[in-house]
Amino acid sequence: MSEPEKQPFELRFDIPPGYREAERLDVYLTRYIQNATRAKVQKGIKEGMVMVNGDVIKKGSRPVQAGDRIDCVVMKAPSMDILPEAIDLDIRYEDDDVIIVNKAAGMVVHPAFGHRTGTLVHALLHHVGGGPIHMDDPEGDQDADDDSDPESRSSPSTVEPTTVEPTMDDPGLSTVNLAPRFDGDVALRPGIVHRLDKDTSGLLVVAKNDVAHVSLSRQFANRETNRRYLAILWGRPEEEEGTIQTDLARDTRDRRKMATVKEGKGKHAITHYKVVEHFGYTCLAEFRLETGRTHQIRVHAAYLGHAIFGDQVYGGDRIRKGKDEGKRRAFYANLFKMLPRQALHAASLGFRHPSTGEQVNYEAELPDDMVSVIERLRLFDIVRM
Repeated sequence: MSEPEKQPFELRFDIPPGYREAERLDVYLTRYIQNATRAKVQKGIKEGMVMVNGDVIKKGSRPVQAGDRIDCVVMKAPSMDILPEAIDLDIRYEDDDVIIVNKAAGMVVHPAFGHRTGTLVHALLHHVGGGPIHMDDPEGDQDADDDSDPESRSSPSTVEPTTVEPTMDDPGLSTVNLAPRFDGDVALRPGIVHRLDKDTSGLLVVAKNDVAHVSLSRQFANRETNRRYLAILWGRPEEEEGTIQTDLARDTRDRRKMATVKEGKGKHAITHYKVVEHFGYTCLAEFRLETGRTHQIRVHAAYLGHAIFGDQVYGGDRIRKGKDEGKRRAFYANLFKMLPRQALHAASLGFRHPSTGEQVNYEAELPDDMVSVIERLRLFDIVRM
């Protein structure tokens, strides 16, 4: 389904008397318009969409000065409507409190402006017989992927309100994470306690009521859950098992990515790993999460120097070990076609049941695409190719 057409939406910025930075107009607007990029802002300026003190300004280099009144028009996506959709789900367990889903690779967990339909939330609403959810978007669109962690940028001089509340019938899922988390946030997350990347397969728990959601969220926050992942890695780590600890933050050069940063400059992340099986120039590894940061396993694997096989964001979608020529090139090219995503699967999930207090654990076998690639890696002596 194509994205709905955007509509014009007006914003006004009154520059306070104490402003002395004299930033370029395009730089200023990029900073304070939610989810804007400098390229989009510059295009809008050239198209006459920005006025300063009543005059149309078509040069982004114009310095912003104290006392300026800036009026601009941004293209606003229409309201977000989440309607139940009849999408097949692999439900591994369900009761009055929780649903355990084995998410397929390629499915986005919750809707946002880049993914208005076909998400896990749409499917869950249909599964539980929940009603539709509606929310008006006050400001711009959001291009981030499912597991992004967007920063809230707000200007004290912006006069337009940005926070809205969703309206709905009974959704049949927890509403704890339903409302926007920050000004300009439009992602709606009924029932969603934690997430998996779009192209990561495996288990996640969904809360059907608020009491269950609070209990599960506390367990994740207190590191009381057990989360085990399996991944195919490039190369063989020098240590067969170990622990990776770094701070993670958004990559300043590429907003799609996370990056390891100096201590105190990001969120602390802890990942435990263990090599399970060797395949010559690749291996199968197990990861256990102690924290749950955005892209954590993918970033930590790349930090080790052993990117996850097929990971297009962190460099795993090309030959990383051995020669890139002849039969080897053809062999791996075929594997990339079989597995056009990162080879990462959430294999097990354990927690205390929010009602009974019983420790429960669920397992999900590797998906067919990863199994097929592993079988071929076992069959061929990659070292000799």
